[in-house]
Amino acid sequence: MSERAVAVAFVVSILAALGLTAVYAAGGDPQVEGALLLLALGGLGVGLLGWAGGLLAHLGEHTEPRRRHPAADGDGDVAVATFEAGVAEVGRRRLLARLLAGAVAALGLAAVFPIRSLGSAPGSQLARTSWRRGVRLVTADGTPVQLGALELNTFTTVFPEDDVGSADAQAVLIRVDPTSLQLPPDRLAAAPQGHVAYSKLCTHAGCPLGLYLAATQELRCPCHQSTFDVLRGARPVYGPAPKPLPQLPLEVGPDGTLRAAGDFTEPVGPSWWDLPR
Repeated sequence: MSERAVAVAFVVSILAALGLTAVYAAGGDPQVEGALLLLALGGLGVGLLGWAGGLLAHLGEHTEPRRRHPAADGDGDVAVATFEAGVAEVGRRRLLARLLAGAVAALGLAAVFPIRSLGSAPGSQLARTSWRRGVRLVTADGTPVQLGALELNTFTTVFPEDDVGSADAQAVLIRVDPTSLQLPPDRLAAAPQGHVAYSKLCTHAGCPLGLYLAATQELRCPCHQSTFDVLRGARPVYGPAPKPLPQLPLEVGPDGTLRAAGDFTEPVGPSWWDLPR
């Protein structure tokens, strides 16, 4: 490969990497980004292979048979001279060296934006949701839930009034006979007139719970069949879920609507919270 072809390959790599940076900064397009990344890496690779295989080919290929006796005097000098000749050849190609450095730098610049888009560490924000004391419970269409609106042994999905559709704050509200609830006193007080709410995210893999078995008063996850006892704090009674669903404490507002008395009793979702860290 000629010196000009190697230079063209490095230029293509530089332009593609800069184009990749511009596309990503403008909002991104996976297909275009993939094509530009292919050109950037491909141009760099072709240039390096062409430089090594073509421009340095005149240095020749040096081989010698394996031998058991010590190397002859002067063999080391030949090896050093060959290496220095290769270094000198690279040094004479100043333009190619600069283009190579430019291609590497452009690729480094293109990598800055994806790294920056990772953002800052989440900190403790994953340990809480948008529920807070006094926030009304609403259905998916934004309708506030009134005390007693649910019939006995029925359920509905509820959200914070100011965060309808939230993935982590969604909860299952069930109405049961208050005398059948077997909860600690503080959690029993947070279930007014048998209205009890739990996180809708399964503690196994985070799938949303979608089935309420009224006959046994259990919640079931459709993904892996984890089943939770509603009357006993949503503790798991079947399936791979390792821990109970977090409970959402409830209270009744002056207008008769059900409101949150705070956030969930524990972080919601899969139980990686309990892993050492």
